[in-house]
Amino acid sequence: MRVRSLPAGSLLTSSVLAAALLIGVAITPPALAAAPPEAAPVPPAAAQAAPELPVERYVLDNGLEVLLSRDTKVPLVAVNLWYHVGAKNEVPGRSGFAHLFEHIMFQGSRNVAEDTFFQYLEAAGAPLVNGTTDFDRTNYFETVPTNQLELALWLESDRMGFLLDTLTQERLDNQKAVVRKERQQSTENVPYGVAEERFFQLLFPAPHPYNGVVIGSHQDLEAATLADVKGFFKTFYTPNNATIAIVGDYDPATIKPLVQKYFGSLPTSAEPPPLSAKAEPIKAERRTALTDEVELPKVYFGWVTPNAFEPGDADLAIASSILAEGKSSRLYTELVATQQIAQSVNAYQYPLTLGSVFAVEILGKPGQSPEALEKAAWTVIEGLRAAPPSDAEIARALRTWQADTLRGLESLGGFGGKADVLNYYNHHLGDPAWLPKDFARMQAVTPATVQKVFAEQIKSDNRVVVHVTPVPVAAAAGGAQ
Repeated sequence: MRVRSLPAGSLLTSSVLAAALLIGVAITPPALAAAPPEAAPVPPAAAQAAPELPVERYVLDNGLEVLLSRDTKVPLVAVNLWYHVGAKNEVPGRSGFAHLFEHIMFQGSRNVAEDTFFQYLEAAGAPLVNGTTDFDRTNYFETVPTNQLELALWLESDRMGFLLDTLTQERLDNQKAVVRKERQQSTENVPYGVAEERFFQLLFPAPHPYNGVVIGSHQDLEAATLADVKGFFKTFYTPNNATIAIVGDYDPATIKPLVQKYFGSLPTSAEPPPLSAKAEPIKAERRTALTDEVELPKVYFGWVTPNAFEPGDADLAIASSILAEGKSSRLYTELVATQQIAQSVNAYQYPLTLGSVFAVEILGKPGQSPEALEKAAWTVIEGLRAAPPSDAEIARALRTWQADTLRGLESLGGFGGKADVLNYYNHHLGDPAWLPKDFARMQAVTPATVQKVFAEQIKSDNRVVVHVTPVPVAAAAGGAQ
């Protein structure tokens, strides 16, 4: 099961957080400010109308939000359930609980025997079943044939209402062991995994809940008691802290009675405690250098940026594409194609509730030093700080965003599918029908706004820098230092 999903319409392409997730010069030399040469002029992107995505939103008496969107193109229905809980809701010493429940939720409930959740759906012909955890939310989803919708609703409602009936100390210990092994495989024993965790620790120092990786730490997982875990579930996995999106070929005459049948009698609970954490501005550069048993050097740059959907978020998403999306991007052109010192480049704006992240990653070629990679990359980054991008660069980035969004909407469920998009906008904005406004938001980005936001947000004195230097296995003495 994945522990991090791609937000709808995002330009994010990093592998950061594999266990769950990630980025004004007065006088500038012409070479620094200039955009890379274009093979041919690219006209500005024409205004693209958002696709039709009708949705009805209503709320059950117990607080469960329901999003309905009918689509009869194929005889399938996507069920996409978001719990508004993630790592942001965890307290110091109890990290990883949201991800732990991603595992526990598939292990059985009062009326669903242990390890039969997937069996029910596979036998029913479900082409997609999964769950993911992120800093800001946890979701569970399945796409089923139309005549199996009731099965999916029953399974989801049973674990929402009756999971704790079967959560024993033995089952908890089993899943804690599974998650600890997953942490080893996804963070500690994979190339650059420890560096990515350290990257987020520098961006969000403790006690901020984004401090680290979504999967949590070994110490916190081991310390978790049955009472702790049950208390977390009772607080956050309740109808009044969840939204279910049902998208596809359902019967409009029976869908609301079905939802009421399976979810309407589940008890509500007290509202979860309000969030108190916030991302403090970085006022001086933070950096660290690590060694790792890898073949290639790597450099990470990171900044804490405006929250999801706040002013500047869209401009930074476009800026990330200009820097590193495709072979005509600035970092690729300079570091990979021209100087040939980098194997690959990546940049992204990762939108979050308590402080977003703008990141740049440079994977070097053998023999290159992190210092040389940093210097070359920073020259390119400063070019975007010093002068606006071209109309052609804006147009290309906008078309990429539009294409990624539209491609996702071709699916009913899954990552970036219609049900996921509805829940994504509802979660962050309280409006599942926000898609047209998002198209308008992105189309309002201009060269001047990108350069202004970039110059304000992306500086050398508010950044995080992480260097990873390769070392031979025999010299690594147990991994990263």
